[in-house]
Amino acid sequence: MRVAIIAPPWLALPIKGYGGIELVLEGLINGLVASGIEVEVFGNEARKMDGIVTHSLYKTEQYLNIHRPMYESLPILAAHMEYALTKIKADGKFDIIHDHNGFFGPELLAWATYDKSLPPVVHTLHGPPFSNQAMLEQGLPDNRPFWDQLAKNMGRMYIIGISNTLMDPASNELRKHILPTVYNAIEINNFPFVKQKKDYFMTLARFSRDKGQHIAVELCVKKGLRLRMAGTINGIETNKRLLLELANPLSSFRSCDDFRYYSDKILPYTVKHKNITYSGNLSGAAKMKFVSESKALLFPIDWEEPFGMAVIEALACGTPVIAMNRGAMSEIIEHGVNGFLANNEQEFEEYIDRIDEIDPVVCRKSVEKKFSATTMAAEYVKRYQQAIRLNGKSI
Repeated sequence: MRVAIIAPPWLALPIKGYGGIELVLEGLINGLVASGIEVEVFGNEARKMDGIVTHSLYKTEQYLNIHRPMYESLPILAAHMEYALTKIKADGKFDIIHDHNGFFGPELLAWATYDKSLPPVVHTLHGPPFSNQAMLEQGLPDNRPFWDQLAKNMGRMYIIGISNTLMDPASNELRKHILPTVYNAIEINNFPFVKQKKDYFMTLARFSRDKGQHIAVELCVKKGLRLRMAGTINGIETNKRLLLELANPLSSFRSCDDFRYYSDKILPYTVKHKNITYSGNLSGAAKMKFVSESKALLFPIDWEEPFGMAVIEALACGTPVIAMNRGAMSEIIEHGVNGFLANNEQEFEEYIDRIDEIDPVVCRKSVEKKFSATTMAAEYVKRYQQAIRLNGKSI
């Protein structure tokens, strides 16, 4: 089998520092290759994975453009997708296309698959969730008309969700082109298991109101606990750069919601409380040490999280997780076994006091069983074969 993986153009593989979709792709590609699948990547060429053919229109990472207005960021994604399709069609020998570009990817590929010179497509829906009433009341635009219209013209394209929770609200029409869920996963051997933890809690996510870091901060201040936070702030990766932007009243980042969230909801606590610290965007050995030695990952999300890569990364290191019981958390966390699921802030606070009840060994085993890159790759091969069979072929 020969697979064309269309990665997003924003970050390069192998990932360096923050990367959600990219971290999944790295594990998937390695897992596919290990199982004898031929893979070529269409992505960003700032870096290349060893032994993997990479095609790219962009030689530098485009992540700083991802939050720009649509009329500035969309041409980057559109050019990337058109480049990939042109290359794939000219090659003519791929068995399947696996796309990971939200909204525009499935929109373009649904129509493209009417061209029989292209192979069938599977698109992994990484999020965001299908719109619901709570999201609309927050002033977020409704994405359901997009999916309703797409369902009418799916061609030879099929959707795969990263959690059952994410896909449950899909319309009946769209379900005709939905294949069974494949959970995100990691290469477990890259994550060190540490049983004896140090005396600090952590957050690990991009800073955003959706991720709810301010809740973790407020609770740790209230309880006098040490909290270390890691993640990007609108693409800002280091403390030095962050301080420069915070000190600049004319910084372009002041128009960005995530930057304002950090400056308004997080920064005042890091200034006043020495036990509340920001560690930047960690990668490599520094990230592994940070995650594996923490008493627990605090994950007080304020949205319907489609999956949660930081959760399985922590669990793989033997680090338990306390999360709000939203989105896909109940598909990853077994309450009272590898972490706790809180229904409100009061419960969240209570579970912080009970974190020593969770056995790090059990945390590690929960990932080995369900969220390994080997398992994910095997499941995707099944979905590829299913899509190919649906198009009257076999492989």
